[in-house]
Amino acid sequence: MDYNINFPHLHIYLDHVIKTISIGSFDIAMYGVIIAFGMMMGVLVASYVARKSGQNPDTYFDLALVAIVCSVIGARIYYVVFRWDLYKDDLLSIFNIRQGGLAIYGGVLAAIITTFIFARVRKVSFPLLCDTAGLGLIIGQVIGRWGNFCNREAFGDYYDGFFAMQLPISAVRSSDLTEKLLSHTVIVDGVEYISVHPTFLYESVWNLCLFIILMIYFKHRKFNGEVFLLYLLGYGVGRFWIESLRTDQLLIPHINYPVSMALAATMAVVSFIWIMIVRYKQKKMGKMVDTPPQSTTEE
Repeated sequence: MDYNINFPHLHIYLDHVIKTISIGSFDIAMYGVIIAFGMMMGVLVASYVARKSGQNPDTYFDLALVAIVCSVIGARIYYVVFRWDLYKDDLLSIFNIRQGGLAIYGGVLAAIITTFIFARVRKVSFPLLCDTAGLGLIIGQVIGRWGNFCNREAFGDYYDGFFAMQLPISAVRSSDLTEKLLSHTVIVDGVEYISVHPTFLYESVWNLCLFIILMIYFKHRKFNGEVFLLYLLGYGVGRFWIESLRTDQLLIPHINYPVSMALAATMAVVSFIWIMIVRYKQKKMGKMVDTPPQSTTEE
């Protein structure tokens, strides 16, 4: 396999972007390593925000123990459901996530459900948990998208602009190749390349900007849950555009519309309306609704 990835217009040429790390006879997928690192950083960010806002950081370590597992399962189920054609003839491959195949929206939905149950059991504020843990989720996404880079997946269709990324055809899945990509291949030093939108990079940068904005806004939020709703709104807007560029879209059966675009638009609209409704109630009542507590440290 050809391990190089090029960004010719940026004059960046990476000669050996590996997919796995070998320890003896055992291979560890870089995808898994990067996802795990993103999760770890997400937990640390959530605990930092908790400490700064008067909450108990241990709450978020406890939440992470169950939410991370449930999120991975949810992300995998979501992906398998909408790419059933890849797994129906080899059911055991469903359990092999080392080669990719995790859909972030499945993970987010599973995380929300897990957090809701956790909040009910612990008798803590669900909206506040979402605000705090959501910041950790975003930084996890920023890092996790680079797992797609190592896997040569989650890229866009043909593009030869400033940020164009060249990938060897031999290194990508045939199902991700479009007629447009195949009609614009180039051969460099005997290797055939496709030139694509680095959508993993677009999303990583978009999420990083969103993370910075929400970290700054956190202490100015008008009600518990607002930061998480703003995350769903901001991420939904960016994901809707980025998803439209990708060649590996998960499609809604029968209507063949990208499920992530539909979900991104729905979450963005619902979040915007929700924020407006709460803000309207605050204005009408002349005070804050669900005012962030001065201290939410558990006894």
